[in-house]
Amino acid sequence: MSYLVLARKYRPQTFDEVIKQDHVTRTLANAISSDRVAHAILFSGPRGTGKTTVARILAKAMNCKNGPTPTPCNECRSCSEITSGGSADVFEIDGASNNSVDQIRELRENVKYMPAYSLYKIYIIDEVHMLSLAAFNALLKTLEEPPSHVMFIFATTEPHKIPITILSRCRRHDFRRIDTESILQHMQMICTSEGFQIGVESLSLIAREADGSVRDALSLLDQVMTCSEGTLTHDQILNVLGVIDRKTLFDISKAVLHGDIPELLDILDASYDRGYDMKKLYANFVEHFRNLLVVKMGKKVPKLVDLPAYEIDLMVEQVKDVSSSFLSQIFDLLFKEEAAIRLSANPKLAIEISLIRIFQVKPALPIDMLIEKLDSLRTEIHETQADYGDANTESTFHNKIKSSQRASSRVKDIETSKEPIFATTFDPEEDLDKTWKKIVDIISEKHPSLAANLINCTLKKLTNQNLEIEVIDNGFNINMIKRQKNMAILKKIFSDFLGKEIEIIVTVSNKQKYNDYQKKSQTDRLKQDALNHPLVTDVLEIFNGKLLDVKIL
Repeated sequence: MSYLVLARKYRPQTFDEVIKQDHVTRTLANAISSDRVAHAILFSGPRGTGKTTVARILAKAMNCKNGPTPTPCNECRSCSEITSGGSADVFEIDGASNNSVDQIRELRENVKYMPAYSLYKIYIIDEVHMLSLAAFNALLKTLEEPPSHVMFIFATTEPHKIPITILSRCRRHDFRRIDTESILQHMQMICTSEGFQIGVESLSLIAREADGSVRDALSLLDQVMTCSEGTLTHDQILNVLGVIDRKTLFDISKAVLHGDIPELLDILDASYDRGYDMKKLYANFVEHFRNLLVVKMGKKVPKLVDLPAYEIDLMVEQVKDVSSSFLSQIFDLLFKEEAAIRLSANPKLAIEISLIRIFQVKPALPIDMLIEKLDSLRTEIHETQADYGDANTESTFHNKIKSSQRASSRVKDIETSKEPIFATTFDPEEDLDKTWKKIVDIISEKHPSLAANLINCTLKKLTNQNLEIEVIDNGFNINMIKRQKNMAILKKIFSDFLGKEIEIIVTVSNKQKYNDYQKKSQTDRLKQDALNHPLVTDVLEIFNGKLLDVKIL
């Protein structure tokens, strides 16, 4: 065949042309210059990152007529034959199909012979991890002490499958995954050389689909070029490659963040109709939300998010009004559902269920704010306990606070008022208990907090000159009633009710059993108020916690 695919046509021929593997190529070039090249070298790393390419360049560098040299000429007989794959002294062996012990024994016999015309006889074994254990054992002695004219270069994507006895005899170099931006720039250079017009957005899509492999990226680009009769649109490229449009991911995340369920279901339905792999769509969406969370955090974004700059800008815009806590919640839920969707027989339905479940999540408070509010709640409960002591009232904890605030705003007006506040309904022949009930009812209308202190008191004596109130032995009730402002209020109310000026006497009654009951009742109310507080319920829900006990200190 006369056509040469892009991956072979633009294969690097020198160390300088290798993309983003400077840590390997620089080390090898220095080793050649200082004559410190190891007799056994292992290249490991993901597919399509240049392992076999660098092995060939190293072979040329060692056997070049000007060498060993870090810059092979690519013109001499040795360099030309290695480039074309026809060198008599450089053997490229596929470890998957030559993995038996008999083939390694044959290799051991051949290494004894001198190279035909080069300095070194070099064995490049690709996917070396595929060799059998017996084959590895047969290679051990030769690998450790080979003849001076022999070099071994191994390449593998799975170094963990190689026996440690082999690894310890090799100098290892780890290749890295190529970032999207570098692959994009490399494809732009190739498109310029080929005179092919294609948009940056489309090239970015191809680079992402390559998943760090230059070879995969060039294979996809080759496919796009083959299908074109001119300039291809982005939608045409999507159809040719059958990949998921990045815009779809942004549309889904927008619908999720804005709570738009109908729009979300419509996007998923359209993706399903286009024939997208729904499991892959979900995997891409989980990764997309991970990137949104990283972008929101705002630190080391270019390093942690392998995306073109314009996509990162779109992400920054999308999450500017969303809290990182909410994004973290969504990402956590998406990740937990990943296994269920991957194993589901109906992934589209499983995705819809998982995304709809997200809409039931309420945005959580940041952890530092949550802790601050919990501390505030604890302080509030302690202060309330100190203020209210063992008070007994039919009003709830919160009603007491609100009513006391309303009552305090009226105290000054009542003290200075000269008009009767209530109509006089006093009956001298009436029972003291009924009279007291009337007085408490009247006070409750405009002073509920003060009335709460009088509910469990009794009217002990009523004469023309004074009125005696007996108070249960409760420090809070006594202190509240004897306050100067409250006494002024009571004196005004009683005078208006009885139709004459009267002195108020406050006495104390000891009812220990009843007091103990009241204390327990108040403690129970405080505990219940703490349990029902929104901050406590949020903490239990967010951290999936379990409440063991509530202590009132």
